[in-house]
Order: sequence, then structure tokens, then C-alpha cells
Amino acid sequence: MKYYLGAYAASPNQNGWNAQLETAFYDELKALPNVKGLEHPFLGSHLHPYDDRWFLANIDPAWDYVLTCIPGIMNALGQNPQFGLASVDESGRLAALDFMQQACTAVGQLNAHLGRPAVQAIQIQTAPARHNAPSSKAALQTSLQTLMSWDWQGARLVIEHCDAYVDGHTPSKGFLALADELEVLTQLNIHLPAEQHLGMVINWGRSVIETRRVEGALEHINAAQAAGVLSGVMFSGVSDQNSEYGAWCDSHQPPRLSEQVLHGEPGSWMTEQAICQCLAAVDSAEQLLVLGAKIGIRPLSASVEQRIAYVRNMLAIFDRYFAVAP
Repeated sequence: MKYYLGAYAASPNQNGWNAQLETAFYDELKALPNVKGLEHPFLGSHLHPYDDRWFLANIDPAWDYVLTCIPGIMNALGQNPQFGLASVDESGRLAALDFMQQACTAVGQLNAHLGRPAVQAIQIQTAPARHNAPSSKAALQTSLQTLMSWDWQGARLVIEHCDAYVDGHTPSKGFLALADELEVLTQLNIHLPAEQHLGMVINWGRSVIETRRVEGALEHINAAQAAGVLSGVMFSGVSDQNSEYGAWCDSHQPPRLSEQVLHGEPGSWMTEQAICQCLAAVDSAEQLLVLGAKIGIRPLSASVEQRIAYVRNMLAIFDRYFAVAP
């Protein structure tokens, strides 16, 4: 088995750009035998946050890619709280569609460079944040209908569920509720051939941030699977402890330290047991379109070698599960 890696979260370049350091990091990533490809951040306009030419020169040509739009969406929300595919404000919704048009262009650029349809999925998120601006299922459905009319060169459109707005605690994202997203997806899929079905990716940490319970991620996986739209699971940790990662922050904590996880975070709620329970709940986990991990590393001054050790430990959890899975 091979897995997607949200490598940008583990990058040594968190506060600026050092091409030499990033090259060393990518050289180590390319040596990992169980990396299928990257969950790559799309911020708008360009393929890479700092240097498109560096990125294209340093990626492994055999990797596949999942573009995630969340970094660009969060940047846009900082400028315009009405921004989002689910926004009831028409100018905010159209601005999000313009952003997605740039993502569609980026898919073509990456595929053209690699000479094949390497981008397997586009992870979209249902902004705006509901505590700052109103959103609706109807607006999301209208936006998705527009997106489906574009040529994504075979890449699947999938909603990555982010923590929904919940009364009683401050959200990290605060987007649409899972039930609303699932309703829109199932309604649209009725009219689509199976190979074009819209999907849902559950991010472990964001579901736990929303529910404030470890079981929340498992419940979201089960709900998406019951609706027939589960396309992937990305594992990213979270904690209620105010460590360097912050309490209830979407800072991609590594799994909890254990006898088998030697490079991890003591306070992380994402244990190996919790990961394996989620994988076991999926009917065919090895067949998921998107399966992988996104972990951040603290301290930010950690060396490339330390960062790769964390990544190896995380991916080894998957390997151990699939080695014994029925």
C-alpha cells in the first residue's frame, strides 16, 4: 500500500522560503517507498506557494496528486468573509468560483508537465465560516453544478469536510454541517454516471475539532459511507491541550507517542488505535481514492531528518494495519 502525504504541513519552510532546505526535504520524501503522492496546497494563481519551477523540478514524476483548496480559501476568507462556494452572497460565491477556475487551470498545468492525468482529486471546502457570513445548501449545489461543467481532466471533485459551526465553542473553520454537504452530494449524484460521482473526504482532526470527541471522526466516516459518497480519509491530529500545537487548533498534530510510535506528540488524541478503528470501518479502505496523512512538526526548527522520522512513523501505522487487515 501507498498513501498520500500532505507534505506541506511537515515542510521545514513554515516561515519563509529556503529552496535548498526544501530540496533536501523532497529528496527524503522521494526515497520513502510507501508515498503514493502529495496532497498539495493550492493558494491560487500558481502551482506552488513560492516557486512553480522549483516545484516541477523537484517532484517525483511517478507521484499522483490531490489538490487541496483549503489554504487558498482561508487566505481569501481573511480578505473577504463572504467568500465561498456555499456563500449566499453572490459576489462572494462568484469569487470562489473564480478561485476554482484557477485550480482547474493548475490541474492542467501539472498534468501537462507530467504528461499524464496525475491529479486524481480536488478537495473543495464549503466556506464561508458560518459565524462570520451566511451560507446555504442551495448556494453550494449551484456552485457544484458549475464546477461539474468544467474539464478537470479526470480528477474527481470531492468535498473535504471541515469542522462545521457548532454553538458552544469557537470553530477552526465553521463551514457547512456534514448532513448538509451529504444531502447536496447525494442529490447531485443521482443525475451523474458513477465515474463522475462527487465524493466526500473526512479529515480526522477536523471532525474531532467539530465534535470534541475522538468518536466524532468515526461517526463522520460512517455517515459518509452510509450516504454512498465516502471517497477518502486524511489523518491529521488534534488535542485539547495547550501545547506548541495549540488546543483545538487545526495544526495537524502527529499521532500520540507509544511503544510503536516513537516520534509523536504526547497529548495528541489521534492514537494508533483510533486510526485503525477508522480504517476498519471503511468497507474497502485500500480502495479509497484518497488515503493518507498530514502532520505538522514542532518545534518549527526541527531538522529535515527529524521531520522525516515523524512521517515514517505515521505511515508505518498504516502499514501495520494493512499487514494484518482481513
